[in-house]
Amino acid sequence: MSTSSTETLTRSTQQAPSWQIKLLYDGECPLCLREVNFLQERDAGRGLVKFVDIADESYNPEDHGGIDYETAMGRIHAILPDGKIIKDIEVFRTVYEILGMGWIYAPTRLPILNSLANQIYTIWANLRLKLTGRPSLATLVAQRQQGFECRDEQKCRLER
Repeated sequence: MSTSSTETLTRSTQQAPSWQIKLLYDGECPLCLREVNFLQERDAGRGLVKFVDIADESYNPEDHGGIDYETAMGRIHAILPDGKIIKDIEVFRTVYEILGMGWIYAPTRLPILNSLANQIYTIWANLRLKLTGRPSLATLVAQRQQGFECRDEQKCRLER
Protein backbone atom coordinates (compact mmCIF):
# COMPACT_ATOMS: atom_id res chain seq x y z
CA MET A 1 0.00 0.00 0.00
CA SER A 2 1.40 3.39 -0.93
CA THR A 3 1.93 6.17 1.60
CA SER A 4 -0.93 8.24 0.19
CA SER A 5 -3.27 5.22 0.35
CA THR A 6 -2.28 4.65 3.98
CA GLU A 7 -2.85 8.32 4.80
CA THR A 8 -6.26 8.26 3.11
CA LEU A 9 -7.24 5.08 4.95
CA THR A 10 -6.08 6.54 8.28
CA ARG A 11 -7.94 9.81 7.66
CA SER A 12 -11.20 8.05 6.68
CA THR A 13 -10.92 5.73 9.69
CA GLN A 14 -10.49 8.72 12.01
CA GLN A 15 -13.50 10.50 10.51
CA ALA A 16 -15.94 7.64 11.06
CA PRO A 17 -16.52 7.19 14.80
CA SER A 18 -17.56 3.78 16.07
CA TRP A 19 -20.29 5.31 18.22
CA GLN A 20 -23.72 6.20 16.88
CA ILE A 21 -24.47 8.85 19.48
CA LYS A 22 -22.42 10.82 21.97
CA LEU A 23 -24.44 11.34 25.16
CA LEU A 24 -23.50 14.27 27.41
CA TYR A 25 -24.48 13.59 31.00
CA ASP A 26 -23.95 15.03 34.48
CA GLY A 27 -21.73 12.58 36.35
CA GLU A 28 -22.50 14.28 39.66
CA CYS A 29 -26.27 13.69 39.40
CA PRO A 30 -27.26 10.45 41.15
CA LEU A 31 -30.39 9.97 39.02
CA CYS A 32 -28.49 10.72 35.82
CA LEU A 33 -25.83 8.17 36.81
CA ARG A 34 -28.49 5.55 37.41
CA GLU A 35 -29.81 6.10 33.87
CA VAL A 36 -26.29 6.10 32.37
CA ASN A 37 -25.41 2.87 34.20
CA PHE A 38 -28.58 1.28 32.81
CA LEU A 39 -27.75 2.46 29.29
CA GLN A 40 -24.14 1.26 29.59
CA GLU A 41 -25.42 -2.19 30.57
CA ARG A 42 -27.71 -2.18 27.53
CA ASP A 43 -24.82 -1.07 25.31
CA ALA A 44 -22.96 -4.14 26.59
CA GLY A 45 -19.54 -2.91 25.49
CA ARG A 46 -20.58 -2.46 21.85
CA GLY A 47 -19.59 1.22 21.90
CA LEU A 48 -22.80 2.34 20.21
CA VAL A 49 -23.14 5.14 22.75
CA LYS A 50 -20.21 7.29 23.76
CA PHE A 51 -20.83 8.58 27.27
CA VAL A 52 -19.30 11.97 28.10
CA ASP A 53 -19.35 13.25 31.68
CA ILE A 54 -19.75 17.04 31.52
CA ALA A 55 -18.90 17.32 35.23
CA ASP A 56 -15.41 15.95 34.60
CA GLU A 57 -12.78 18.70 34.89
CA SER A 58 -11.35 17.68 31.53
CA TYR A 59 -14.67 18.29 29.70
CA ASN A 60 -13.90 20.50 26.71
CA PRO A 61 -16.83 22.07 24.79
CA GLU A 62 -14.82 22.20 21.54
CA ASP A 63 -14.66 18.40 21.55
CA HIS A 64 -18.41 18.16 21.97
CA GLY A 65 -20.19 20.36 19.46
CA GLY A 66 -19.30 23.57 21.31
CA ILE A 67 -21.78 22.73 24.08
CA ASP A 68 -20.48 24.47 27.19
CA TYR A 69 -20.91 23.19 30.74
CA GLU A 70 -23.77 25.54 31.60
CA THR A 71 -25.75 24.66 28.48
CA ALA A 72 -25.16 20.94 28.97
CA MET A 73 -26.19 21.17 32.62
CA GLY A 74 -29.44 22.93 31.72
CA ARG A 75 -30.83 20.05 29.70
CA ILE A 76 -29.63 16.82 28.16
CA HIS A 77 -27.75 16.98 24.86
CA ALA A 78 -26.29 14.45 22.47
CA ILE A 79 -24.26 14.64 19.30
CA LEU A 80 -24.70 12.44 16.26
CA PRO A 81 -21.69 11.29 14.19
CA ASP A 82 -22.48 13.92 11.52
CA GLY A 83 -22.16 16.65 14.19
CA LYS A 84 -25.90 17.28 14.55
CA ILE A 85 -26.82 18.25 18.12
CA ILE A 86 -30.04 16.95 19.61
CA LYS A 87 -31.57 17.67 23.01
CA ASP A 88 -34.42 16.90 25.37
CA ILE A 89 -36.69 13.90 24.66
CA GLU A 90 -35.13 13.42 21.22
CA VAL A 91 -31.91 12.35 23.01
CA PHE A 92 -33.68 9.62 24.98
CA ARG A 93 -35.68 8.50 21.95
CA THR A 94 -32.53 8.21 19.83
CA VAL A 95 -30.36 6.50 22.47
CA TYR A 96 -33.06 3.96 23.27
CA GLU A 97 -33.62 3.30 19.58
CA ILE A 98 -29.89 2.73 18.99
CA LEU A 99 -29.78 0.31 21.92
CA GLY A 100 -32.76 -1.69 20.62
CA MET A 101 -35.33 -0.32 23.06
CA GLY A 102 -36.92 2.24 20.76
CA TRP A 103 -40.40 1.02 21.63
CA ILE A 104 -40.10 2.73 25.04
CA TYR A 105 -39.97 6.25 23.55
CA ALA A 106 -41.73 5.46 20.24
CA PRO A 107 -45.01 7.08 21.33
CA THR A 108 -43.17 10.41 21.68
CA ARG A 109 -42.86 10.49 17.90
CA LEU A 110 -46.50 11.56 17.82
CA PRO A 111 -46.54 15.38 17.85
CA ILE A 112 -48.93 15.74 20.81
CA LEU A 113 -47.01 13.23 22.94
CA ASN A 114 -43.67 14.71 21.89
CA SER A 115 -44.82 18.13 23.03
CA LEU A 116 -46.13 16.77 26.33
CA ALA A 117 -42.98 14.70 26.97
CA ASN A 118 -40.77 17.72 26.29
CA GLN A 119 -42.85 19.86 28.67
CA ILE A 120 -42.50 17.24 31.40
CA TYR A 121 -38.78 16.91 30.70
CA THR A 122 -38.37 20.71 30.91
CA ILE A 123 -39.97 20.67 34.36
CA TRP A 124 -37.62 17.86 35.41
CA ALA A 125 -34.56 19.64 33.97
CA ASN A 126 -35.45 22.81 35.85
CA LEU A 127 -35.94 20.96 39.16
CA ARG A 128 -33.26 18.28 38.80
CA LEU A 129 -30.56 19.99 40.83
CA LYS A 130 -32.89 20.95 43.65
CA LEU A 131 -34.48 17.48 43.77
CA THR A 132 -31.06 15.84 44.03
CA GLY A 133 -29.94 18.20 46.82
CA ARG A 134 -27.44 20.14 44.75
CA PRO A 135 -26.76 23.87 44.44
CA SER A 136 -28.39 25.95 41.70
CA LEU A 137 -27.01 25.92 38.18
CA ALA A 138 -25.63 29.45 38.63
CA THR A 139 -23.77 28.34 41.77
CA LEU A 140 -22.36 25.23 40.07
CA VAL A 141 -21.17 27.27 37.09
CA ALA A 142 -19.52 29.83 39.41
CA GLN A 143 -17.85 27.09 41.47
CA ARG A 144 -16.57 25.39 38.34
CA GLN A 145 -15.18 28.67 37.00
CA GLN A 146 -13.53 29.49 40.33
CA GLY A 147 -11.98 26.02 40.38
CA PHE A 148 -10.51 26.55 36.93
CA GLU A 149 -9.18 29.99 37.89
CA CYS A 150 -7.58 28.60 41.04
CA ARG A 151 -5.97 25.73 39.17
CA ASP A 152 -4.86 27.69 36.11
CA GLU A 153 -3.60 30.84 37.74
CA GLN A 154 -2.95 29.59 41.26
CA LYS A 155 -4.90 32.57 42.61
CA CYS A 156 -6.42 30.60 45.42
CA ARG A 157 -3.26 29.28 47.04
CA LEU A 158 -2.66 30.20 50.62
CA GLU A 159 0.62 31.95 51.28
CA ARG A 160 2.69 30.48 54.10
